[in-house]
Amino acid sequence: MTSEDRESGAASRGPVEDEVGVIAGETQTNAEGGRDERADGDGKKKGAFWKELPVLIVVALVLALVIKTFVVQAFYIPSESMENTLLVNDRVLVNKLVYRVRDIERGDVVVFSGVDSWDGEVRFEEPANPVAAFFRWAGAAFGVVPGEKDYIKRVIGAPGDTVKCCDAQGRVTVNGVPLDEKAYLHPGDVPSDRTFSAKVPPGHLWVMGDHRSVSLDSRLHTGDPGGGSIPIDKVIGRAFVIVWPFSRAETIPIPSTFNQSALKAAVAAGEAAPFVAGFAGAVPLVLWRRRRRSRR
Repeated sequence: MTSEDRESGAASRGPVEDEVGVIAGETQTNAEGGRDERADGDGKKKGAFWKELPVLIVVALVLALVIKTFVVQAFYIPSESMENTLLVNDRVLVNKLVYRVRDIERGDVVVFSGVDSWDGEVRFEEPANPVAAFFRWAGAAFGVVPGEKDYIKRVIGAPGDTVKCCDAQGRVTVNGVPLDEKAYLHPGDVPSDRTFSAKVPPGHLWVMGDHRSVSLDSRLHTGDPGGGSIPIDKVIGRAFVIVWPFSRAETIPIPSTFNQSALKAAVAAGEAAPFVAGFAGAVPLVLWRRRRRSRR
């Protein structure tokens, strides 16, 4: 090979090496540029997340309030009036839709508002400033703190019922049918430490706590409008499950004493009474009309 050939070969190889070097450099530059772009992308994503976080919180609060208002709400138990079914500091979930598909039943544990009716069982100091008032309202709305005017009791009497205490065995009776309350009464309590007899007005309920010796229930409000009974339209919903503490998580069923056949028979008779009375009044009228027609 001549020197010219070697020079031409060296010259021909030179541009190849230079081209490779340029490509490598560009690749490195692109790679570095790609890392920078990815870094910028991560930064933008993090920034976008923090900007969107307040919106997500607001949306979550709005959805929670909608659910709380129309479907299910958590309530805090502040007093001993429902022991041992419910203990102080328990949290229960209240179904707000159930009474749109069925009537309130005896034995249901209900939460209701005592606004313009009953005084609160537990007294709370008014918040000192608007901020504290807002957090108190939010806490009550989500079941973290108790509401001063919200109560939780067991339904004993429905509209039209006659609730009495006590019979010869010291039991509460509904329409003359005695209730066996051992399953839910606080240990050591009697069904009532005072005698009473109440006719539940239309559109009202007679309610009592399971811890009768400390419960400020219908028996203690006989001087209020309704004679101690509460308006049905003040019922917020049915407490159906304990959700806190987890060790006490369980459902809240209707006790079997409210399913006894004698009570159902008394209820059926009470519902049939207006029809029977109407029928009895109609018979003489029909006979009188027939006689009048026959004379004509």
